[in-house]
Amino acid sequence: MLEPVADKATAYFYGRLLAGNPRLRALFPPTMDVQRDRLFHALTRIVWSIDNPDALAGYLGGLGRDHRKYGVLPEHYPAVGEALIATLRRFCGNGWTAEAEDAWTTGYRVASELMIAAAERDAERAPPWWIAEVTGHERRSHDLAVLTLRPGRPLPFDAGQYVTVQVSRWPRIWRPYSIANAPRPDGMLSLHVRAVPAGWVSGTLVRHTSPGDTILLGPAIGTMTLEPGTGRDLLLIAGGTGLAPLRALAERALAEDPERGVHLMVGARAERDLYDMRDLAQMAAAYPRLRVTTLVSEDGVHGTPPDALETLPDLAEQEVYVAGPVEMVRRTVDVLQRLDVPPQRVHHDPLAAEA
Repeated sequence: MLEPVADKATAYFYGRLLAGNPRLRALFPPTMDVQRDRLFHALTRIVWSIDNPDALAGYLGGLGRDHRKYGVLPEHYPAVGEALIATLRRFCGNGWTAEAEDAWTTGYRVASELMIAAAERDAERAPPWWIAEVTGHERRSHDLAVLTLRPGRPLPFDAGQYVTVQVSRWPRIWRPYSIANAPRPDGMLSLHVRAVPAGWVSGTLVRHTSPGDTILLGPAIGTMTLEPGTGRDLLLIAGGTGLAPLRALAERALAEDPERGVHLMVGARAERDLYDMRDLAQMAAAYPRLRVTTLVSEDGVHGTPPDALETLPDLAEQEVYVAGPVEMVRRTVDVLQRLDVPPQRVHHDPLAAEA
């Protein structure tokens, strides 16, 4: 009921929240457009995860830990809850009943308790953010760069997760980027960043960042990690810089078990967009069980990753991970469902989509 008026509803929510609590404005970035999208995304994910308490608790715990970097405190949550309920009451029309209000009030209380508890546990062992030095900056094309980072202190993460990044040029604006490597003894991180139109952070990282610069990193979050103990072969389907988390998953899986079958399928619009083939060739040479397939849609021959799924054998026996532009991920997941791949074996993270 809320989705058709999501823009108006989120604008109303933030207007109501900040009008009643003007001091909270310092916690938000100068522009609120992305913030509004994230609010609705979070609400949608919470609603669709209600039937999976473990996944919901994990997601909310990640949100709570991540919100530490904004300066969010336990006393801020009631104001957010009041603004949320007022927004739902205004925009849900006849569907907003006393029962619905009670359910949402209870649900928000439980969600906020999980977030606060996760943040408090995290505060005992980790900072709210990490200062990282840029030790490498390689332009792979006019709008894409691979960055190598050295955090000032160890930043724990799992392959497949992402961090949010803030640059000094744009305070309080954080953007998510998947980590493109598995955890390493030296603690170094690699990010693949494409400069998007009007992308304040991405443009800075690609065009105005050099070795020796420092950036801020939020804690690692995301649920698109390897399923423990399955040992199944992996099918990794990447589009654009969605390659980053899948490259990390391949690295982690093969380091743990060099005999595990891993098929990395990389889609791009044109040959020039296959920006990481040199490094992938080195990985394939080191791990004979890694198969790398490229698909270029512009030539009209190879097609796209969703198109190629029809020809792959034993899909239902593999763990499938998908990352890339939102529409590509959606199409791929739809095809996998049509081909009867069990939903529990299809993994993707909306926030890890290509920035």
